[in-house]
Amino acid sequence: MYKSLFLTLALVSCEKDEAGPDIIPPRDRSEQEIADQEALQQYLDNHFYNYEDFENPTEAFDYNIVLDSIGAANSDKTPLSESNLLETKKVTFEGVEYTYYVLKVREGAGAQPKFTDSTFVSYRGELLNQSVFDASSSPLWFDLVRTIRGFSLAIPEFRGASGFDVQPDNTVVWENDYGIGAVFLPSGLGYFSNAQSAIPPYSPLVFTFDLYGVNEADHDQDGIPSWMEDINGDRDIANDDTDGDGTPNFADTDDDGDFIPTREEIAIDAEGNLTLTDSNNDGTPDYLDPNI
Repeated sequence: MYKSLFLTLALVSCEKDEAGPDIIPPRDRSEQEIADQEALQQYLDNHFYNYEDFENPTEAFDYNIVLDSIGAANSDKTPLSESNLLETKKVTFEGVEYTYYVLKVREGAGAQPKFTDSTFVSYRGELLNQSVFDASSSPLWFDLVRTIRGFSLAIPEFRGASGFDVQPDNTVVWENDYGIGAVFLPSGLGYFSNAQSAIPPYSPLVFTFDLYGVNEADHDQDGIPSWMEDINGDRDIANDDTDGDGTPNFADTDDDGDFIPTREEIAIDAEGNLTLTDSNNDGTPDYLDPNI
């Protein structure tokens, strides 16, 4: 059975010797990133996706990305590293600048998620040796806050479908304009040193996916969408805690700790439009201002 992306990370590895268990410290993240980039570059240079199927789709084509290695029998294929649809991205995480790669086969025509939203996605996860560790051909709802960092970075690069139809048997058929892509991640944006049952520690990861639907998330239901709770703008809402009470703003119903719920310090009209009131005009909205 495939491991879910939502599973709790494993404990740090350990091994025993005559003196008892020895804790093995994680590798240096910067050094591991160098090694991962070497492995990812080799993969991108020696693998391709079924781009010809997308360029000339048949009626029976399922619009799934298929990754394969380049060998003697298909030496004429264009490697991923030379695809004009492959984008190189960088992000700083845990004090290290990471590079990851997004293959944007089709951006999509519907709503575009924020990095904190809930997304309706089908996916397939592989190691660089092409062994599959996780997959779902039927779409599942993913809370991007609770997935691995690299997955939550890649999905917002795409858009969902423009709509869907409900069939007489209550099945849903999505418009064929949903987002289709892949992401190639160093281990530092995946599970890093935390081995999973089918994922060795320090494994770069590959995901192909289809993005169908998007729901804006408000994790604490305080009226502030979770993406707006990223006060310092680093795309990590776990480290934004205005009142210093140990609960990040996205999970705190009283963000400034003034005993007035956040929901009572903002204004939302009948159409759902949000206004961040600033009663004393000091530039800090009331819900973040303990003096209001």
